[in-house]
Amino acid sequence: MQYYFLDEEEFRDQAGKDMFLEWAEVHGNLYGTPRAKVEQDLAESRDVILEIDVQGARQVREKVPGAVAIFVHTPSLEVLEERLRKRGTEEKRELERRLRNALEESREKDDYDYAVLNDEFHRAVEEFCAIYERESPLAKRN
Repeated sequence: MQYYFLDEEEFRDQAGKDMFLEWAEVHGNLYGTPRAKVEQDLAESRDVILEIDVQGARQVREKVPGAVAIFVHTPSLEVLEERLRKRGTEEKRELERRLRNALEESREKDDYDYAVLNDEFHRAVEEFCAIYERESPLAKRN
């Protein structure tokens, strides 16, 4: 996984030039997936896995025929809140915003091809991998 950091002006300029496959403002921050890299990987028959929010997933499903969308979720908002508190990276206001957003995002779960319950890490990873192996043309060939 590779991250690129842009200032807001450069990010918005690239978004305006359609240089992102998807982009969104999430929790007050701008996130996007560079279009050229994804297109190159797909043209070279490489699978691409994106870790994106529901806004980005909507955009990808519109633009990439055959894209498989997996909604990963916690058992409850209480569990999510507990995990975020233990992480200790958000101020109270940011934590509240993330929880509100999670509630809104959870309403889109049925729009996805699959939903993976992240209740126990190793089980959730196994389920995700099973979906990948079932859906990926590359995994099927290997």
